[in-house]
Amino acid sequence: MNHLTRFRQIIEASIATKQAILQDDAMLKNLEAVSLELAKIFASTHGKALFCGNGGSAADAQHLSAEFTGRFYKNRPALFAEALHVNTSYMTAVANDYSYDEVYARAVQGMGRAGDMLWAFSTSGNSPNILKAIHKAREIGMTVVGFGGQNGGKMKEFCHYCFSVPSSDTPRIQESHIMLGHIICETVENLVFGQ
Repeated sequence: MNHLTRFRQIIEASIATKQAILQDDAMLKNLEAVSLELAKIFASTHGKALFCGNGGSAADAQHLSAEFTGRFYKNRPALFAEALHVNTSYMTAVANDYSYDEVYARAVQGMGRAGDMLWAFSTSGNSPNILKAIHKAREIGMTVVGFGGQNGGKMKEFCHYCFSVPSSDTPRIQESHIMLGHIICETVENLVFGQ
């Protein structure tokens, strides 16, 4: 197979995944519900969103949290959003002293409050550290939004909202997570700061 043929296959697979999302009314309604809830959280005095993931999903978590704290389309005040893995001293200490499975749960315990939102990224939906973070967030009283793959994995049953991208191919899943996150960013920005 030559490179151009493979390039076309990859792009077609990405389009097909997004086309399936486009036809999923339940997922589109969840986009609206998460956007409305997060706008209310950000409009409250100390409301915030926390983000977690591993590997490429950590990069996606960091990317999307930056869209809220920095800006998306509008020049506007910063919103309180934080990717939980950006403090390497914390991450390495907790991974060493406790275990890597505890790194996000402990951060959620320290930073999360009832009424906040956790965005949990796991293409399999089965990452132990993500599952522990979800359980801790629910214990605190946070809203949990999961971003997973085809069947949502174990995390699906513990999330208030779960975006299970209809693919088993990690790159296609992560591309769609960013798209879904960008839709929420734009919608929340408009809800909080006006069209």
